[in-house]
Amino acid sequence: QVQLVESGGGLVQAGGSLRLSCVASGPISTLNAMGWYRQAPGNPREVVAVSVSDGSAKYADSVKGRFTISRDNDDNAVYLFMNSLTLEDTATYYCAADYWGENWRVDYHTGAHFRSWGQGTQVTVSS
Repeated sequence: QVQLVESGGGLVQAGGSLRLSCVASGPISTLNAMGWYRQAPGNPREVVAVSVSDGSAKYADSVKGRFTISRDNDDNAVYLFMNSLTLEDTATYYCAADYWGENWRVDYHTGAHFRSWGQGTQVTVSS
């Protein structure tokens, strides 16, 4: 399974922008899905955005219009462009890859059944 390394988190003021990067240890072109999830203290893990191998993407309602996921097979990387950040976006963001489950419609919401996860990168939005 691929190893994933995230970067790009940090402290940003509300309304600001960040770009998260997730670099895989091997080719991602054959991976059926890669995505970003986040978890804030006391909250369950939730989907932010996922990129599927057919070129489609799914976003959490809370980030639609503000975040964009981009997958670069040449760089073996997936990026998350985050704009208009709010305090509610504060969380640890995790990259996930290689879905092996059988119920995508349910699993992508929580990140269940992904083989690979990164170590997480902290995003803190201040007022």
